[in-house]
Amino acid sequence: MIRKTAQVAFVALLLSVVLATSARVESLSDALIAAYRHSGLLEQNRALLRAADEDVAQSIAALRPVLGYALGANYSSATSSATANLQLTASMLLDDFGRSHLRTDVAKENVLALREALIGVEQAVLLRALVAYVGVQRDAAIVALRENNVRLFTQELRAANDRFDVGEVTRTDVAIAEARLASAQSRRAAASGAHAMAREEYRVATGHYPGALAPTPALPATADGLASARTLARQKHPDMLQAQRSVKIAELNIAIAAGAIKPSLSGRAAVSVDQNGAETGSFGLTLSGPIYQGGGLASVHRQAAARRDATRAALHMARLAVDQNVGNAWSQLVVAKAELQATEQQIRAARVAFRGVREEARLGARTTLDVLNAEQELLDAQASKISAQTDRYVAVYKLLAAMGLLTVDHLRLGIATYDPAAYYDAVKSAPTYGVSPQGQKLDSVLKARGKN
Repeated sequence: MIRKTAQVAFVALLLSVVLATSARVESLSDALIAAYRHSGLLEQNRALLRAADEDVAQSIAALRPVLGYALGANYSSATSSATANLQLTASMLLDDFGRSHLRTDVAKENVLALREALIGVEQAVLLRALVAYVGVQRDAAIVALRENNVRLFTQELRAANDRFDVGEVTRTDVAIAEARLASAQSRRAAASGAHAMAREEYRVATGHYPGALAPTPALPATADGLASARTLARQKHPDMLQAQRSVKIAELNIAIAAGAIKPSLSGRAAVSVDQNGAETGSFGLTLSGPIYQGGGLASVHRQAAARRDATRAALHMARLAVDQNVGNAWSQLVVAKAELQATEQQIRAARVAFRGVREEARLGARTTLDVLNAEQELLDAQASKISAQTDRYVAVYKLLAAMGLLTVDHLRLGIATYDPAAYYDAVKSAPTYGVSPQGQKLDSVLKARGKN
């Protein structure tokens, strides 16, 4: 009975260890999620976007009344008298013939452009995490391969020494084996260093060092062909959409510059109360506008037109860059697939050659150098396959990024993402903190941002 209980306890302990170990395994999705939540670059650009949201609020506030006060007190030693005065003022821009509304439109378009830029940053963050994840796996596999390489050459050296002791080989064969073992040890050290650097890169990309990493999942779908990939990239890539927003902003600035010659109508009211309680009030309207500014307004208009032309050229260059990046990514994927197929053929041939050379060496038809060369070719082919597999996996995700689809939503990572509209909706009407319902909503948004 005691023995059976001990067996049950041992099985339970073993099961708990297995479950704990499996719980520590990190998947590619886990790494991408960690990168999305950890990235300081994303947080920086989110803050810049919120700052741009405030430009919309400020443009709205410029159309509202401005209230102010002034409290003054004077003392005269000649008359030994003191006076005091309180003045309340209110002013408001009544009409500037659309310029302020155009500035609001510019601020809104700038917000939309920065949202596209934020998507671009998100793609870069996720791609870096992906590359770091498969990089750690690749370098760990190469380290294991190089360690096995050292073990095999150690065995070859031992065998060469044994054969030298019985006079089957010369001292030269032993020296060759020793040299190959030293070379294998050097490669193992280099692989270990590359693995250590890959771990550091993983930590920067995700916020923590890698533990046990799960095998990479099946590759996501991309596009049927290069033409369809480019078409989709022109429609979806954030660089294209941001460049289009920049053209719209430049066109609005031309309209603002053209309207600078138009007048502005503003109103002002003031109420003053002195120390005796006497009240005085005033009200006035002001219509103002430029008459002559030495050609400055015309220069501003021409400058805005030139900047519009520059943004159109930038849009054209953005399209060319997107097309080029898609083409490059597609070519890298094709090359990676071909390299993987070639390395698989290379491994099969190298394995057959190594077995044959080793058998021929036992019969005296091959030297120790021939065996070591064949063995090294097989190991190098296996290392090439590991790198080719990694390159193919990365190439698929680079193609997704070139198409503008490497996002949390498209990858379906299943996490709550940053909502750029939440802060914008809270501030777009220029609320006053703690006074209006909008201001209270903004307070809650800011508190939530602080908790995150």
